[in-house]
Amino acid sequence: MTDKAFFTVDGAGRYDPTGYAVGLWGPDALNGPSVCAIAARAAENAGGSADFTPARFTLELFKSARRLPTVPTTTVLRDGHRIRVIEVSVRQYDGDAEILVARGNVVFLKTGSNPPGERWERPARERTFTPPADAGDGYRPWFRTEGGTWSNDMGEYQNSERLTIWSRPFNAVPDEELTPFQRAVIAAESTSLVTNIGDGGIGFINCDLTVAVARLPEGVRVGVEADSHIEHAGVSVGTANLYDEHGQFGVGMVTAVDNTRAMIDFTTVKPYTNRAPELS
Repeated sequence: MTDKAFFTVDGAGRYDPTGYAVGLWGPDALNGPSVCAIAARAAENAGGSADFTPARFTLELFKSARRLPTVPTTTVLRDGHRIRVIEVSVRQYDGDAEILVARGNVVFLKTGSNPPGERWERPARERTFTPPADAGDGYRPWFRTEGGTWSNDMGEYQNSERLTIWSRPFNAVPDEELTPFQRAVIAAESTSLVTNIGDGGIGFINCDLTVAVARLPEGVRVGVEADSHIEHAGVSVGTANLYDEHGQFGVGMVTAVDNTRAMIDFTTVKPYTNRAPELS
C-alpha cells in the first residue's frame, strides 16, 4: 500500500485534495487525473459487479476544480440485462457554496463471448508500442517520441513529434490500491498531454475525457500513445491508444480549448524531475 494518493477522505465522506492532486494550470487548481480518479472510483463502486465490466468512461470537465473539499455522487440511469449506466457528478464546497465542476457517465457492459468470424484490426506492423525495459517501481512517468529512447524528463521531448507516456498513476485515496479500471482512466487523462503537446509546450486544456476499453489493463503501469490530433480556431481533438505490457486494450479521446495565457513550457517547468524523491 502507499500514501501517494490524490485525496484523503474525512469522516463526513468528503475528499480533501493532497499535493498530488494539484496541477500546473494554477496555484490551487487540481489536475485532471485527480478529478477523473474519484469519478471513476465512485462510479465503479456504484455499478461494478462480477458479470459487468466498465467499458466507457466520459467526464465533462467544465469548471476548474480547486483545492477544496470534494464529493462525487452517483445515480443509476439504467440497470438492464446487458448494459448498466451510472451518472457521476463531482461537486466542491467553498464555505456554504456548492460548486459543480464535472459530470459524466460510465457504461458497464455484460461480459460474454465474441461473435463468430474475423474482423479488421490494426496490422501488427503498425502497433509499435513497447514499454521501457526496466521502468522500476516508482511513480515517475517515462516519455518517448518515435525513434527516441525513454526518459523521465518531459522537456527532452517537447516537440511536434508523436509522444508516448508510460506511467504509474497515484491512488485515488490512501491505502487503497487502484482497480484496473481506475488505473486506465487516470492514465488515459494524459491523452490531452500526448496529443496537445508541441514544440512550445502545451497550450490547450482539455474540457473532457472519454476512455473506452475492450478489456481492463494488467499491471501497475499504462501506456498512452498519441494517435491523432486535429486543431482549428482554438479548438483541438485528440485521440490516443492505451496499452499495458500485453498490448492495446482501449483508446482515449479529448476535446480541448486554447489556454495560451497559461501555456506550460516543460523545458523550464520540471514537475517530474523536481519531485523525483517523492515519486521514486
